Amino acid sequence: MNNQIVVTAVYIVAILGFLYFFMIRPQRKEQQQLNAMLSALAIGDCVLTTSGFYGIIIDIQEDTLIVEFGNNKNCRIPMKKNAVAQVEKPENAK
Repeated sequence: MNNQIVVTAVYIVAILGFLYFFMIRPQRKEQQQLNAMLSALAIGDCVLTTSGFYGIIIDIQEDTLIVEFGNNKNCRIPMKKNAVAQVEKPENAK
């Protein structure tokens, strides 16, 4: 009886360890990378939104961006920073 309790405890610890290393830890790392990317946004960066549109940042506020889409320069849309999926720095910034 006592042996079954020890084996059950080992299985529970193993499952919790598995969940941590294969689910929780990678998600935290990905969230940290996303936060670092969003904090490094700058005016002139080309961004890909979560809806699939490419645009250029023309203004940055605390949690909002003004992004210019297309070539006609009249399509300026405010959006949340969380709507940015990828950032490409301008070529001359390197």
